[in-house]
Amino acid sequence: MGNALAAAAANRLFLSGNDAVAHAARDAGVRVAAAYPGTPSTEILEVLARFPGLYAEWSPNEKVALEVALGASMMGARAFSAMKHVGLNVASDALMTMTVTGVEGGLVIAVADDVGMSSSQNEQDSRFWGRFAHVPVLEPADSQEAYDMTRAAFRLSEQFRVPVILRLTTRICHVKGRVELSPVETHEPTGFTKDPRRWVMVPGNAKPRLPLMFEREAALRAEAGNSPLNCIESGPDRRIGFVTSGPAYMHVREAFPDAPVLKLGMSYPLPLGLVRELAAGVETLLVVEETEPLVEAEIKAAGIACVGKDVLPRLGELSPEVLRRGVARLRGEASPEVDALPAQQVFPRPPTMCVACPHLGIYYTLSQLKNIIISGDIGCYTLGAGHPWNALDTCISMGASMGMALGMDKARGEVDKNKKIVAVIGDSTFMHMGMQGLLDITYNGGNVTVLLLDNRAVGMTGGQDNPATGRDIHGAEAPRVDFPRMCEALGVKKERIRVVDPYQLPVLFKTLREETKIDEPSVIITDRPCVLIDDYKKTPPYAVIDDTCTGCGNCLEVGCPAIHVTRRDKAIKPSGKEVDLAFVRIETSACTGCGLCVQPCAPKAIVHALPVVPVRFMSRS
Repeated sequence: MGNALAAAAANRLFLSGNDAVAHAARDAGVRVAAAYPGTPSTEILEVLARFPGLYAEWSPNEKVALEVALGASMMGARAFSAMKHVGLNVASDALMTMTVTGVEGGLVIAVADDVGMSSSQNEQDSRFWGRFAHVPVLEPADSQEAYDMTRAAFRLSEQFRVPVILRLTTRICHVKGRVELSPVETHEPTGFTKDPRRWVMVPGNAKPRLPLMFEREAALRAEAGNSPLNCIESGPDRRIGFVTSGPAYMHVREAFPDAPVLKLGMSYPLPLGLVRELAAGVETLLVVEETEPLVEAEIKAAGIACVGKDVLPRLGELSPEVLRRGVARLRGEASPEVDALPAQQVFPRPPTMCVACPHLGIYYTLSQLKNIIISGDIGCYTLGAGHPWNALDTCISMGASMGMALGMDKARGEVDKNKKIVAVIGDSTFMHMGMQGLLDITYNGGNVTVLLLDNRAVGMTGGQDNPATGRDIHGAEAPRVDFPRMCEALGVKKERIRVVDPYQLPVLFKTLREETKIDEPSVIITDRPCVLIDDYKKTPPYAVIDDTCTGCGNCLEVGCPAIHVTRRDKAIKPSGKEVDLAFVRIETSACTGCGLCVQPCAPKAIVHALPVVPVRFMSRS
């Protein structure tokens, strides 16, 4: 009895959606898993990499990750790839052809949409890819469904020889719940079967496969109508019936527990038969879907009357409060009051970089330069757009800083002819999509200075390893990219490649001034590790001598969050001009001794903190 209880407890875990997907991939017999880190999907592969018996890797970008998974599937192995929503844009080149070839071993693509844009540059709806690529889309509503639907996705993939998209959202990825694991499957690769007509996608081979793709889609549509993943839940209140999926289903159930609901676990292909069945039994059909009205448009196109974005917003999460207000508008009722605590006045806490972040010195220096346009990129260094630096002028997508900088250079007219153009990009982003941009700059003779910020980590998503760290996903030694040699191979002259310490502000300033004056491509590589990884070594902290501090505030312009203002004042200069003063202290428990704040301090009021000498008490004998 005790052994049975222990076994049952071992199969009952408290998991986030990301954790649940990883456990499901393992239990489904996945042999190869590949991803590029991106919030909110990052943890899926981090968890998978801990499991023995399968191969997991951080790929240079999502396209490569999906191609690795497809190669494994061609060998008859079960394969898995994970990415955030904008990552699927990168991987779509491979996706749009593998939907024609189909797959052999089950292939599941977990895509995490950032509804509400907590850590993304857009609020993209990945359900579009199901329709675009003619592949099924599954949408779990909690951690248990994330586990179960991942397992089901592999079976569906092999049954129809099609890649399956598992669409997650931030709420599913990061919220935890109890998960019951199901029996583990073993899945041995069946081996690669040579078939050029299927795997070699030249036009002559691809054209005959297109009808097969549409036949498969028709079969999937029939499957969606019979699948237990899609079900109608009855309810006594027939005034409004809901069609919904994912976490929005949970919100509908919380807000309207007595309403009939069509819960879509497989949201594409859409089971129109079930939609008609629900519509026939309710007065009004309301489609509740976060972000885009995809399902609503399909239902209306099928001639079924429904309401959706007429009363519900197209952005952000559809919380129970939002749903209640929408339904009140639909019924012509007064919008219900939302029970909530009164808003508390709290101090502003804008996002900033870490204490001693090597990017601090970069943006401090850039903020001192005049007549400059700074093309930015995706990473921790995107924060350079904020206070106190205000030293980033653009940020669009991974690797965009390079091509955009070249475009700015080539488009400059009389008004901008004397401006310097700088592109800022991180090490992981450079390898993800930036290398091609640098090649474009050198090939087409762009007058751009590139700041390549090598902090030896994918910093924004938690310090994951990449080809520039010298370690693989398991921390084992791996070849480390040599950025100076890489940049030279991409066409930058050797003398125009400079490696500098971002903590040495005078050297950094001088190097930037020199390279931006050169009328040809140049690259400045900064080489200090992220302060949150093991490679970073702290030194003794600094402190402020109160009697020496003049309140000039120069140290605050570095932007280090370990520096706090203790008192503000005003003073009159000999010229009669009034100036603001800011007297500061340094949080020595947070300071790592990087020395960035010491260099702009005019009165030399910042020195190494005195060590704390422990007091020893002597006992009386």
